[in-house]
Parts: sequence; C-alpha cells; structure tokens
Amino acid sequence: MVSGGTYGIEDIVHGAGYGRAILFLALTPLLWSLPAAFMIGELSSALPQEGGYYAWVRRAMGNFWGFQEAWLSLVASIFDMAIYPTLFVLYLTRLFPWFAEGHRGLLVGLAVVVACTLLNIAGVHVVSTTSLWLFFLLSAPFALIVVFAPLKYGGLLHAVTTPTTSKVDLIGGLLICMWNYMGWDNASTIATEVERPQRTYPRAMLAAVALVTLSYIVPVAAVWMTGLAPTAWETGSWADIAGLLGGPLLRIGLVLGGMMSAFGMFNALVMSYSRLPLAMAQDGMLPSAFGKLNRRRAPWVAILVCAIGWAMCLGLGFERLITIDILLYGSSLLLEFAALIALRIREPNLPRAFRVPGGMFGAVMVGVTPALLLGFSVVRSQGEQVLGMSSFAFAMLLVAGGFIAYFLNLALKPAGWPPALEKKPEILA
Repeated sequence: MVSGGTYGIEDIVHGAGYGRAILFLALTPLLWSLPAAFMIGELSSALPQEGGYYAWVRRAMGNFWGFQEAWLSLVASIFDMAIYPTLFVLYLTRLFPWFAEGHRGLLVGLAVVVACTLLNIAGVHVVSTTSLWLFFLLSAPFALIVVFAPLKYGGLLHAVTTPTTSKVDLIGGLLICMWNYMGWDNASTIATEVERPQRTYPRAMLAAVALVTLSYIVPVAAVWMTGLAPTAWETGSWADIAGLLGGPLLRIGLVLGGMMSAFGMFNALVMSYSRLPLAMAQDGMLPSAFGKLNRRRAPWVAILVCAIGWAMCLGLGFERLITIDILLYGSSLLLEFAALIALRIREPNLPRAFRVPGGMFGAVMVGVTPALLLGFSVVRSQGEQVLGMSSFAFAMLLVAGGFIAYFLNLALKPAGWPPALEKKPEILA
C-alpha cells in the first residue's frame, strides 16, 4: 500500500539530478515516513479497529473531526487512485504506442478500475495473495538492472534516449518523492482482518520503511554509475533504461513490471479505502447500505461507489494529481498526529503494545517534520491550475466541503451520533 516497487520515481531524478535524488530518497523516509510509521504503530496497536485512522481520530477528538478525517481521506483517494491507472497506461504505451492515441489510454485505465473492483468484491484474501505475487514479479527486472549497470560503468554517458516531456523541477521532484513514501496509514483500515494486529503492525511498519528505501535508492545509484544524463528520465523511462542495459527482453520485462506495479497498488488500496465508508456506516455517519457485506466480508456497495469516484479523475495529469493528493492526504495525516497527542492526554492508561519513544515530548515532536514538508506542496499548488483556479484553492474548497457535508449530515440526524466507544477487535483465527 506504500510502494509498488521502484516505479514512479523517475521524475525525481529528472527534477533533482542523481545526487539530490538519492539524498531525497534517503532523507524523506527519515523525516516523512518514519514519524508516520511510529505514530501508526502506536495507534494501530492500541486501537486495531475497522476504519483505522478514522476510528482513532473520532475516539480522540469526537465525531466532527472523525468525520473530517474520513472525508479528507476519501477525497484524497479520488486523486490518489487515479494515479495508478495513469501509471499503468504510461508504461503500456512504452511497449505499444498505439494506446496513446485518442481515448484508448482512458479506456485502459477504466479497465484497470473495473478489474480491481471485481477482485476486491471477491474478498481480502484474494487481494493480498494477488498483491504478494505481483510484488515478486515486478521486483525481478530491477534486480537485473542492479546487476547489469556496473558492467556499463560510464557507458551510457552519450546514450541517445527518447526525448522527454517532463517539466518536473526540484520541488516537483521532492513532492513525487513524498508521494512515493506515503500511505502508511492505509493498512490500518483492515485491522480487524489482520492476525495479531497489536504485534504485527508496529513490526511491519518499521521493517517496511527500510525495505522501501532500499528498493528506491539501490537501482537509482546503479544507473548513476552508467553516466546516463538525468534529463533522460521521466515517468516510464525505466523501460528505456532497461533496454539500454539488458536489451529488448529486459525492456519488455520492465514494462510489464510497471503495469503490474500500478495494478497491484490500485488493487491493494481499493481494499483500504473501501473500509472507510463501511466503518462510517457502522457508526451511523453514512447510510446503512455502505455497511453491506457479501459472503466474503467485502463491503461491495462501498467498493462500487468509491470506484465510480476514482474513475472520474483519470484524465488529470500525473504531477497535478500528486500535488492535490499530498495536500489532502497531508491534512488527514496531521489529524492523525493530533489524535496521537489527544489520546496520550485523554487516555494515558490505554494499553499500547508499542509507544512512540520519548514520552509526551516524542509524541509531539514526531509530527513536526511531516508538517514542515507539507509546506512544499502548498508552495507548488499555488502555481498549478485546476478548473480555472490554483490547485491550492481547489483543494481548500474540497476541505471546506467536509464541513458542509458534516452539518448537512447532522441536519438529517438531529440527535447526532453516539460517542466513539471502545470496540473489541475481531481477530481472525
């Protein structure tokens, strides 16, 4: 749910160059991912509930902020989820340029949405098994790149590559790096479907930070040795690089891996995001229809409704999707850090199998660097346009929509909702 392999990081090299790209890839997990992993490790071990981060914020700060957390996450998902079919098409067109003509790419993106929707309706076990095997398959071409690159030390200094269309600069490269390292909280929404969540989540989070970081840095460092110019990089360029290093077969393998990466990420995140409407319906904040489960315990109504929203944003560009996504996701992440502090104050005796180190000071400081990094997305969003306004203004309208939706929802239910109570998690045998 955080990383679909090394795909999607090419524009970081284009915007920042090799040295700074590797610096970004090394520092971002320390300043952005590790704090989130610590926070999620504590909250998921203390409250392994359906809905994950929504349940944490609601319990810590009440119904209003719980609703806003869910709203921000679902709205962010509309832009986040459109990125993966976009990546799927970008890699596909490297192999078959025919799909770049007309609306063919859009139709392929819609096919990805439909296929993953059906897989998720089939149940969580199908999704997890599919994602696991896709991970092994898509990682294999990068292992070969790491092996072949040193054999061409300096050999690609004057290599002729396909002209790039990327306009990503230094800040754009940083934002793409942040996007590649975000999403740690997505796994929390399926806590009731995970064995021993109190023990599993903290260990998985901390181990994954290290593994994801290595999977990004090692292949980029290997290609740096070849002398290939940073300007040759853009989204999808791993295919051309693989062709230069290992010939047409490795190029085809890389393209297929990129498509599997995008498909696997979308598939896993459908499972995560669809649990939010389910949890809200169980709490009475959404119509009961969103809580309907099929015989495989999949919230099929929530999955179908979310899929329609995700399909609507397939026409937006890669970088614009990322900027809006980070703005909205970052806002929801800050609410989770606030919930961490609030629960430390309100429920100091809540059993926590894992705690953020440093007591209350550590709980406060762990959210500082992610908040500072979000400032870069604010800066970039001022210069991008969506529907005749800046991306920042557009994102703020969506944030304001959460306040309106809450009070409209409350008007339909004047008695309000019961407070968040402790739920006994359903642990699978």
